[in-house]
Amino acid sequence: MNNKESFIKKIKTKEAKVGIIGLGYVGLPLALEFAEAGFNVIGFDIDSKKIPILESGRTYIKHIPSERIDKAVKSQRFSATDKFDKLKEVDAIIICVPTPLNKYREPDISYIESTAEVISKNFKVGQLVVLESSTYPGTTEEIILPLLEKPLNPELNGEKLVVGVDFFLAFSPEREDPNNPNFTTKTIPKVVGGVTESCLEIAKELYDQVIVKTVPVSSPRAAEATKLLENIYRSVNIALVNELKIVFEKMDIDIWEVIEAAKTKPFGFQAFYPGPGLGGHCIPIDPFYLTWKAREFDISTKFIELAGEINTFQPYHVVNRTIEALNNYGKTINGSKVLILGAAYKKNIDDMRESPSLKLIEIFMQRGAEVSYNDPFVPKLPPTRHYRFDMESVDLTAENLGKFDVVVLSTDHDIYDYDFIYKHSNLIIDTRNAFKQKGLINGKVYKA
Repeated sequence: MNNKESFIKKIKTKEAKVGIIGLGYVGLPLALEFAEAGFNVIGFDIDSKKIPILESGRTYIKHIPSERIDKAVKSQRFSATDKFDKLKEVDAIIICVPTPLNKYREPDISYIESTAEVISKNFKVGQLVVLESSTYPGTTEEIILPLLEKPLNPELNGEKLVVGVDFFLAFSPEREDPNNPNFTTKTIPKVVGGVTESCLEIAKELYDQVIVKTVPVSSPRAAEATKLLENIYRSVNIALVNELKIVFEKMDIDIWEVIEAAKTKPFGFQAFYPGPGLGGHCIPIDPFYLTWKAREFDISTKFIELAGEINTFQPYHVVNRTIEALNNYGKTINGSKVLILGAAYKKNIDDMRESPSLKLIEIFMQRGAEVSYNDPFVPKLPPTRHYRFDMESVDLTAENLGKFDVVVLSTDHDIYDYDFIYKHSNLIIDTRNAFKQKGLINGKVYKA
């Protein structure tokens, strides 16, 4: 029996052991899906603080309940470690590490590179490696493949391995949407592209055990490009409504009313909504991966870059609208007390990745404002790659709200009592149309 046949048999009998590298918003729910499907799973993470939390059956991500983790741990189907030599114990390795941008808005693939090196040092014949991290087309074959064809594991004595025969390699982009009430890791179809037909067959077989539907494509490059297309599509359309928002403001037209009217058309239109800026790990970042890679082919991606410029400007637009509103009240931004409502990048989650609220805090501070924030899911602002704010969430009491010159709604959590906030605030900047939806639309609410 060859490596492919043996591997497929182990998958079908649930004997294959799965390793997940990166136990964040993508890796942790995927690890739990495999454990709940009957596979033995080892989760790997360089953050040693996460390991005892998981091993004790607790969570550190709001929308993933501790009960799920506790059940997986007690069933002995799931364990977590920061010891990467244990990679030798697993059959399939799935990479779910960050792929941010550097300060020049170019891809930072250092996490992928360092992870590939660690795998290579602990690699064994017959393993499957799947990259899930969003990246530019070509990453899987250009970065990971060479390190697996001639692995750094000294036990293999520099042996040259053949992809599709001695080991298997694929790309399958993550499609997580934290706390989406309609879709979970299990119910979102999975695109899979293998370096060879055997690679595709094995990767598809593995994901078929836990995902409702797999969508095979011709290559890892096609799968990598699929992820970029999905998020470029969203970025461009969000940029469109963000630009129209500013135009319509000048014309005294409500963009939200226009969108609601337009989406009654049963064909040819999909509603996208404006906001204070893009957040999350995908939409603000993924388009620039293609922009960067396109330069290698002497192609300028003007459309993508323009959308990025428009979306990047939105926090500045919110601040400008706040300055205008304060001016109408006879106040200047310099010295004003500003409360940002919501720190997470979207409502009802605790995910801070690329949150526009952080940019808002920075700009308001640069303008001389005294800035505070409230978020029921983010009690203290964590350090990020770009920001180190030493701030804790303030309580939303009537007294506290009354102390602020302006309240800026950045993230429209459902848990907020909008009537209470409206009643006790002096001035409100609404970037999410939340107050109008509640019928709270008189003079002290400004849209941005």
